[in-house]
Amino acid sequence: MKLRFRRAHATGARALGADPASWLAFGLGTGLSPVAPGTLGALLGLPIAWGLRQAGPWAYAVATVVVVVAGIGLCGRAARRLGVHDHPGINLDEVAGQLIACAAIPAGWQWFALAFVLFRLLDIAKPWPIGRIDRQLGGGLGIMADDVVAGIGAGAVLWGVAFVA
Repeated sequence: MKLRFRRAHATGARALGADPASWLAFGLGTGLSPVAPGTLGALLGLPIAWGLRQAGPWAYAVATVVVVVAGIGLCGRAARRLGVHDHPGINLDEVAGQLIACAAIPAGWQWFALAFVLFRLLDIAKPWPIGRIDRQLGGGLGIMADDVVAGIGAGAVLWGVAFVA
């Protein structure tokens, strides 16, 4: 398993150098990390979310939709190029999920930290319906959809804690 993981990342590194779309799908290169590339992708999403919050809600919404829609194509293309459905280094989906998780939470680093932890827990554990989506959808849509739903779930829980409780 460990050897397969390293080999997959080496393959990802070669494709990344030759293809700017793969570089984006690999979260600006963070997906090349042999350790926790998904976590690094989610971490990359935090400063992006923070910056977009400063730009206002419309800019945040438009940028998030652009990342998700473009990510479907970029992640699908990288997966096809690598010959691996959801290559561990493809982590633009984690960036998108983190943006969604942070969309409606209060400002403050504590909320962003909670959004990060809750999103990663949902993304890794894949409870229903996240796991079902992950198993049933293929291509770029399948790569992106489970993280979008995990982001919605994390954001909804935190929004409920912050504004309803």
